[in-house]
Amino acid sequence: MESGDSSGDSNRQHCCFREWQTQQEEYLSELLRELQLSGDGHDKDTLLRNLAEKNIKHFQEYIDKRNRLARADISPFFAPDWCTSLESSLLWIAGCRPSSFIRLIYAICGSQIESQLTQFLQGVRTGNLGELNAAQLNLVNRLQGKVIREEEKLTSQMASLQEEIADHPISVIANGAVRNGGDGGNTEVEEALDEHSRSMLRVMEEADQLRMSTLKELIGILTPVQAVDFLTASRKLHLSIHEWGLKRDHLHGRN
Repeated sequence: MESGDSSGDSNRQHCCFREWQTQQEEYLSELLRELQLSGDGHDKDTLLRNLAEKNIKHFQEYIDKRNRLARADISPFFAPDWCTSLESSLLWIAGCRPSSFIRLIYAICGSQIESQLTQFLQGVRTGNLGELNAAQLNLVNRLQGKVIREEEKLTSQMASLQEEIADHPISVIANGAVRNGGDGGNTEVEEALDEHSRSMLRVMEEADQLRMSTLKELIGILTPVQAVDFLTASRKLHLSIHEWGLKRDHLHGRN
């Protein structure tokens, strides 16, 4: 792993997250504003598609920046002190599960169908996620199966990395140090931990690639209105979980 000032690394990691949180709020306002604008046709579809693509681009930029910071110190991204306890409890390989994007679409689709059933029966169409057609649902379902299989592979890799901590050489060196009452083998331990960190970084990068590819495939399946509808709900959920986490941490004296 790259060496660097530990205090500086920590500050940059915190700043990266805070900047992303601020951007989430700005993106949500923009998404809501565009969804509420009246109009239809090709021009609005183009505007909404461009807006969705801009959001994807910004997410990629955040992922790239985060990965650069992780090369100096990977461990904090798996146990981030900049997240609330609630957020940390929901993490999967330093982020959200890609399959959660798909589950969110299913949840919104069901909710909107139920709330707009009367309008739908009257022939009123909004074009939102409640109006996914059979072909779209089939594509989303196939994507879900593929993503879950990839998640399972990465989860298995992560489990193996955790198990390796108890394997040679770290456990043998630790046992020898305790038995001899000293800190022997520091160099060997550091080399082993550095290799472990590099492996964790590779898994996180693969998980991020899966998050990005899943998001891009979903946006490709959805219409422009549906894509913005989904991104809006995703931003709301992300920000709400952060706020709920802050309140629960304060309630339990964790801040």
